[in-house]
Amino acid sequence: MLNWLASHDGEDDAMAAPSTCPPGTEHGSGSGSGCRRIFGDITTNRLWTFRVLMHEVLGPSEHLAVVGNCEALGNWQPAAAALMTQEDNVWSVEVYIPRHCATEYRYMVCAVEPSSEQPLVRRWETQFQARAIEELDEQPPKEQLDIFGSVNGQEKVDRGWLTREAIVQLKFFYAPFTFKQRMKRRHVQVKVTPMNLRIPSAGYEPSCGSAGPVSPPEDSLSNDTHDTRENGGDSSTAFAFSEVVTLSADECEIRAQEQFGTDCGPSDLVIFHITVGDLENTAYLIDLYTYSSRVAKEDGPPHHLGYHYVLPNLFKRSEGNLEIPITCAKGHRPLGMMRLGYLIVRPSALSAHMDMSVSYARYWNNKWTGLDVGHRGSGTSFKAKDAVIRENTITSLKNAAEHGADMVEFDVQLSKDLVPVVYHDFMIYVSLKSKCSMQEHDFLSLPMRELTLEQLKKLKVYHTAEGLSRETRSFHNDDMLEHQPFPQLSDVLDALDVHVGFNIEIKWSQRLQDGRMEEEFEHVVDRNLYIDCILDVVLRKGGNRRIVLSCFDPDICTMLRFKQNRYPVMFLTLGRTTKYKQYMDPRGNSMELAVWHAVAMQLLGIVAHTEDLLRDPSQVNLAKERGLVLFCWGDDNNSQDTIKLLKGLGLHAIIYDKMDVLTTKEVKQSVFHLQAKDSQKEMLKLQALEMGHVWHTSANGNEEQHA
Repeated sequence: MLNWLASHDGEDDAMAAPSTCPPGTEHGSGSGSGCRRIFGDITTNRLWTFRVLMHEVLGPSEHLAVVGNCEALGNWQPAAAALMTQEDNVWSVEVYIPRHCATEYRYMVCAVEPSSEQPLVRRWETQFQARAIEELDEQPPKEQLDIFGSVNGQEKVDRGWLTREAIVQLKFFYAPFTFKQRMKRRHVQVKVTPMNLRIPSAGYEPSCGSAGPVSPPEDSLSNDTHDTRENGGDSSTAFAFSEVVTLSADECEIRAQEQFGTDCGPSDLVIFHITVGDLENTAYLIDLYTYSSRVAKEDGPPHHLGYHYVLPNLFKRSEGNLEIPITCAKGHRPLGMMRLGYLIVRPSALSAHMDMSVSYARYWNNKWTGLDVGHRGSGTSFKAKDAVIRENTITSLKNAAEHGADMVEFDVQLSKDLVPVVYHDFMIYVSLKSKCSMQEHDFLSLPMRELTLEQLKKLKVYHTAEGLSRETRSFHNDDMLEHQPFPQLSDVLDALDVHVGFNIEIKWSQRLQDGRMEEEFEHVVDRNLYIDCILDVVLRKGGNRRIVLSCFDPDICTMLRFKQNRYPVMFLTLGRTTKYKQYMDPRGNSMELAVWHAVAMQLLGIVAHTEDLLRDPSQVNLAKERGLVLFCWGDDNNSQDTIKLLKGLGLHAIIYDKMDVLTTKEVKQSVFHLQAKDSQKEMLKLQALEMGHVWHTSANGNEEQHA
């Protein structure tokens, strides 16, 4: 596992806008195949050969490409990248690049989708500083090669994000099979093969790229019992990448499937991660294999136990559970049942416009440690009787920033008209009578999502604590706009200083272990639409602000990760707790599973529950050893002694209430603000030196320049 924590001083101002140069006068598009030349005026352009050594084996439909900050390299757009040709392990392409400015570039592994002939980003180099060809650089000798993923000794490669394709995840948790009595003790291996449902037109000849990079039909023993023309000819295998991950210490990175599948035992959590080009016309052949005994596993191939085809029309929503029959591979009779969960991740409307100039998805500067994060701004206001500022308001967030918060944490969910607003609880209370009346039956409990933004603004809405206790609370300047609850996410992004970091928690009601929902009602808005509405605001308004996205729902974290390539995602967890009811999904109920899920989905890290960390502080190492960033949350954090202890353990950030009381900072500014000041000083020093001026530190500590 690579350590993604940045360690170079040159990366201090991590969220600064990437440098670009004006587009040159090259002719032709930035996409193509093979070794190509893009001709232009030789006074403004020069021919350059890009050569890169690729150590790993690529899939049948995978290619290397180069993308960069000039027209010939696609202006950082993956769809216009220059495709390369292969000779042994070396890939190359010739293009004309600008002569009079630096050219920045990155290599990526892409797959060309047959129907659109557009490259899909499979993996790409994500070093903060891209590779660069300076204005005066000469073409290096042929034997001097770039190495894919390695830049100046730093190895960083990330999975891509969704542009036109989709991800289907099938979850086999704890051997979800029901067999007849004689089969109950059988250990089962599962393989998933995407199948193309499109009927080829007459005279159809599949191109070399149309067959998907999945296991060829002969790898599936289901061909022993099915008509091979129907079940796996060249035109029946879908354009897809079928991979798998097991949430365990040794197998928690997504990998290609084995020929006869993956163990799905009683203690295994297995997720099949399938990237498909045509979601609506792809089915999934699930093959089950077993060995007659443990000894037989070493002697030869397994027995093909059974199979089932999952058709796309079974996916009614973006997530759900399927209970499907297992058909005996030999006799084609019912053999049993299996129950699996599924998740569909679709590309967002903005994803096709994201470029490859920079990514912060797993970027964290090693100077950012022990950060102070204001919980809901200045703290939870309905647990403490002495709170004078309402939680999750613009005023609360600003107050925390003014008292030195490096970041502020707040909760976001959607109103009925799909507007992202800042509010914590799923339920609210609405007054049915006069605002001055407080009788026993004056309140109506509603899901917050059942009111539009206008209704939330105009109605007298009470917090859950007020509704249950029938005691209203008043806060300072409650009538002023920035003190009002339900601020829009867009307004919050505009209102706070850009140097204040944001930890945006996405609220999503989950099912608890006892079968009930956190919120009393089932979701009515589809997951993909829900996340897209929030990301639309964040991506349009976020700019260069340090933003971390987080959620308690592991599937929401997966969606946030693969729907965009800019902002990092962290998995919020409960761990082992006596204070809260645990979720039905086990991934957030223990530190180990949370870490393995974060590694599998390439998240930045996890936000652990301090109750669990204090129970066993050695768990901090579980995250650190995997190169993950670690935040923590919980009521236990509201103590200076606990905050000091957690910082001593090396946590990257602590989320707590009452920033004005508990912070021990002498300088009440965020670390990002101070860092920006230092970067500005360094820039002024360089400018002074270039102009022949002298820069020195005066007696009072101020830095000055003199001619």
